[in-house]
Amino acid sequence: MNLFLKYLGVFLLLLGVICLVVYKYALPTNALLVAGIALELIGLIAYVLINRKLD
Repeated sequence: MNLFLKYLGVFLLLLGVICLVVYKYALPTNALLVAGIALELIGLIAYVLINRKLD
C-alpha cells in the first residue's frame, strides 16, 4: 500500500497531462483546462506531502 501511496502524486500529474493533451488535440473545452491544472496542482502537493511523511 505504501508503494502505491508513494506514487499517487505522480499518477495525478500524469492524469493532468493527459487532460491537457486531450484539450490540445481533440476537444478544446475549458473544463479540460481546469481539470488538467487542478490535477497538476493536487498531484504536486500530494507528491511532496506524502513523500515527506513516508520518508
